Amino acid sequence: MKRATVRLFVLLALSGSVLAQQPEPSATPPKRGWMSRMLRPFRSDESLPEYKDPQLRGLVLTLELSPQPLKLSEVRQMDVKLTLANKAKRPITLEFPNAQRFEVYLRNSAEKILTTWSDNHAFAESIGTVLINPQEHIEYAETIATRELTPNKVFIAEVFFPKYPELRIRQKFLTAP
Repeated sequence: MKRATVRLFVLLALSGSVLAQQPEPSATPPKRGWMSRMLRPFRSDESLPEYKDPQLRGLVLTLELSPQPLKLSEVRQMDVKLTLANKAKRPITLEFPNAQRFEVYLRNSAEKILTTWSDNHAFAESIGTVLINPQEHIEYAETIATRELTPNKVFIAEVFFPKYPELRIRQKFLTAP
C-alpha cells in the first residue's frame, strides 16, 4: 500500500513540474479583452514588427513557398513568392545600389547554406529606388533550384534584402521523394 502511494506521489510530482513549464510563444498575438475593445473599437489586432531603422517601420514581410511538400522526383525548382507590404500611414522609400533587390538562401537544418539564388543571376550596376505607398504591397516571385536538397528532410528558405538586413524572413519546409 505504501509503495503504491509513494509511486502515485512521485508520478504526480513529476507531472506537476511538466505542466508548470512555460508555454511556447505562439506566432499569433494575444486576444484583446472586452475593455480594450470598448475603449478602442477600431484598433486592429495586427502588431507590426519593430525595426531599429526608423525608415523601415511599417513594413511587413510574408513568404510563400510552393509546392508543399516539395516532391523532388517531380520538381527541379521551387517557387518563392515574397510580399513586402506597407502597413504604415506614410510612404516608404527603399534605395538599392544595383538591380538586385533581395537574396534567397536554401539552408539545411544545421544552418549550412546549400543554394544561393543570386548565383544564377546577373545584376546590372544601376541604382534603383522603390516607393511603397501606404496600404500597398510589392510582390517578388522567383524560382530557386532544388538540386542540393535531399528527400524526407526539413530545410529552411531564408529571404532577405542585402541593403536592409533587418528585412529578413525564414520558413521551414519538408521535402518528399
